[in-house]
Amino acid sequence: MSETPIPAPRAALLLFGAGDFAFNLYWQAVNLYLLFFYIDTLRLAPALAGTLFLIGAAWDGAADFVAGVVAERMRRPYRWLIGWGALPLGLGFVAMFAAPPGAWQGALAAQLGFRTLYAFTNIPYSAWTTRLAGTSAERSLLAGLRMIFGAVAATFVAGTFPQLVRMLGGHSAASALLALLAVPLLLAIAWKVPERRPPVAARAVTQIGPALALLARNRAFVALNLAAAAGAAAAALTTQSVLYYFRYVLADDPAGPRALAAMAFASLIATPLWTLAARRAGARAAWLAACGLALTLPAIFVLMPAPGVAAATLFLLGMQVAFAGFGLAAWTLLPDSVDWGAARTGVRVEAIAFGAFALAQKAALAAAGFAIGAIYQASGFVAGAPQAATSVAAIRWLMLAGPALLLLAALAAILALPLRRDTLVKLAA
Repeated sequence: MSETPIPAPRAALLLFGAGDFAFNLYWQAVNLYLLFFYIDTLRLAPALAGTLFLIGAAWDGAADFVAGVVAERMRRPYRWLIGWGALPLGLGFVAMFAAPPGAWQGALAAQLGFRTLYAFTNIPYSAWTTRLAGTSAERSLLAGLRMIFGAVAATFVAGTFPQLVRMLGGHSAASALLALLAVPLLLAIAWKVPERRPPVAARAVTQIGPALALLARNRAFVALNLAAAAGAAAAALTTQSVLYYFRYVLADDPAGPRALAAMAFASLIATPLWTLAARRAGARAAWLAACGLALTLPAIFVLMPAPGVAAATLFLLGMQVAFAGFGLAAWTLLPDSVDWGAARTGVRVEAIAFGAFALAQKAALAAAGFAIGAIYQASGFVAGAPQAATSVAAIRWLMLAGPALLLLAALAAILALPLRRDTLVKLAA
């Protein structure tokens, strides 16, 4: 039977949740602006930029998995890894946006360095959630807090990063400002948040082969990974298409960053509602509702004869509300799937499970970034120039049809997920 950690005080949960503000300052800048930075600032060919993003995201996933293995084997407190990694992570983030135009080798090296440092701080932080909250309802609350702080960071980055670049004279100065906000917060979490480690008997397998075999037999973990990966790729295709859609399809460049900021704010508003739904009906039920919404909206948008800026923005806001439900459910169910496997086998795989989950997520994001660059290149896309009809069609349909197909795959995986609101209670009885 799995060990149930003693819940941390609410103040500690709040401070811990604020860590996602720090991590999302970095992550949202990468997710929303790195590919755009490569194409429009470094002037790299779209296919090359997409390839760099693919390599970086694939490396990121591998680093996440290695970080999980290292954290499991070192048996040091997760807070120790976060404390030592906070400052190098900030410096690596600045270096990533300091590459000169055309220098794709330096840009790739800096990206790989940043993603490695991110993995070795973020995976311990994520795995820490299993020790801060012991029930699915508590984990929904903690996931909601994390996502709210993450949405605040996303709103800030989406709405201000281009302005910071202009005001401070470049991407490196703007990224340095974000790092100055993130580093002290991560250090405070490592210093102040208590970490109640499970007893030695509850710490299970640390060898990679046996751990992966256990995870492969964990039906809840496998279904969760398939659903979350498909959802992450759908979200990436949508969000990374926003700037291109407004600039080249609607010919309204300033509306793009405004839409991204509004989407982040929509997550901020929607997350407490999804948290409430998950605590009352269960995270799986909330995920199914979010998937239904995300499949309905593209069908409506496609039927519009000539949607303008307002219609596109409303469509994207609705999609972001659905994606917020995906994230809340996934981060609630991930520690639940760890407990589900431990309860059924008597063996616990914790940090390695979080690393494997992150690997699947990053692989999906890598594929999405590569698909954008490759499809744009094949359609004849030219950065900064008026686009041909084929390029306009590629931008439009990649933002609509691609996510819809991925969401259908996510729906099938969610339906196969064996976790319900009271599953862990029944297993513990």
